[in-house]
Amino acid sequence: MSEQLGQSIQGGVEQPSARRHVPLIERYRERLPFAPGDPVVSLQEGSTPVVPAPVLSELVGARVRLKLEGANPTGSFKDRGMTCAVSAAVREGAKAVVCASTGNTAASAAAYAARAGITCAVIVPEGKIAQGKLAQTLIHGARVISLAGNFDQALELVRQLTDTHPIVLVNSVNEFRVEGQKTAAFELHEALEGELDALCIPVGNAGNITAYWRGFSELGVKPRLFGFQAEGAAPLVTGQIVERPETVASAIRIGRPVRWEDAMAAARDSRGSIRAVSDSEILAAFRLLASKEGMFSEPASAAAVAGLLKYGAEGAEEIVCVLTGRGLKDPETAIAHNDGRVIPCPVEIERIEEAVLGDP
Repeated sequence: MSEQLGQSIQGGVEQPSARRHVPLIERYRERLPFAPGDPVVSLQEGSTPVVPAPVLSELVGARVRLKLEGANPTGSFKDRGMTCAVSAAVREGAKAVVCASTGNTAASAAAYAARAGITCAVIVPEGKIAQGKLAQTLIHGARVISLAGNFDQALELVRQLTDTHPIVLVNSVNEFRVEGQKTAAFELHEALEGELDALCIPVGNAGNITAYWRGFSELGVKPRLFGFQAEGAAPLVTGQIVERPETVASAIRIGRPVRWEDAMAAARDSRGSIRAVSDSEILAAFRLLASKEGMFSEPASAAAVAGLLKYGAEGAEEIVCVLTGRGLKDPETAIAHNDGRVIPCPVEIERIEEAVLGDP
């Protein structure tokens, strides 16, 4: 194991071996398309917590847990797939990667490319990327192209670009992305010792629901998968491409998912479904998670919880909601929906007492 870890591109801080975080590829190498000795570009992704959600459990009448994918290095589940996609690109001798993104993929690609010492370019929809994600992407040194169009148009352009230039595309169409992301299913199976009836998950480009189902299928288990899209960006629900997707949940503001057929198959084969939730329902779940469960997730994550609260889980007793990204990814939304809790006050003890001790 020490030899394998030594081959990984990872941090230099030494920890007691019993507590060492094993890079995702090393941990699941036998189930991933990587051989011993292959380069591994790692930021210590994976092994994210699964925590009980007592308030949600009481509300839905079942045991609900939360898979905290925001605990990954760049703050979202994308890191699972990106360690594999960038490692494979390095193995192939690539010097550059590119992606279209609503934010999380850009931040992850930029970080892993920086770790690998290769170039990263991202195309993002102009004015449609949360500031936290943009800041991450920029500080990691990626070249950011702001497109006067939407995500789906950006993805089409990067696909054309990689068809004619020696640049590796690291969006969800890249099979290594799905391979890495399926490891979350392995972790859940291990953590819950197989006791999982249903998984609730937000759906945007549909790579994650595809990956979970691939992982569960490889393990020979079949929890029901319930995917949730925002009403303004719900092509899988309506069966039609959404030309101008709109939702407060920017991470799932996608009108033409690249994993459309795979996602529908995952829902069908697991006896689950893909349904829509409104922005108001997403924001209500967003606030509930933060104020009642202590979990500050980005709005897209809350779609999973909004869907569970709206539709239930059809009799499931053991449920996991996947919180795909941390809240600091999108601080603007949290501030914009703070319900007036910022109280201006002069430097006077009486007014301070009133503000601190008065009715909220």
